[in-house]
Amino acid sequence: QVQLVESGGGLVQPGGSLRLSCATSGFTFSMFAMTWYRQAPGKERELVARITINDYTDYLYSVEGRFTISRDNAKNTVYLQMNNLAPEDTAVYYCNAEPPSYRPDLSALWGQGTQVTVSS
Repeated sequence: QVQLVESGGGLVQPGGSLRLSCATSGFTFSMFAMTWYRQAPGKERELVARITINDYTDYLYSVEGRFTISRDNAKNTVYLQMNNLAPEDTAVYYCNAEPPSYRPDLSALWGQGTQVTVSS
């Protein structure tokens, strides 16, 4: 059974920090690039951060320098450390597992989403 279980969201004041976790099971974690997306009400879902199987990373420009994505293959878990949060970061954050290109038969895997609210 494939599972992606997110945790760590919540309410935080501007300037504060949160660490999101996505614990996975049921697939070969080490062979999947992992991503975090977010979606605010009325807006399109956007890519926040991506980490490849070789630990290369990419970030949305507005979060670069504030957010850090990492992965622990021994724990089948991907993290998103979020520092200096701003109200504009308020959104539902989703964990995503990206299949390797040589497996076009596989669909991307999604977590349930976790709410992050930045407000004073």
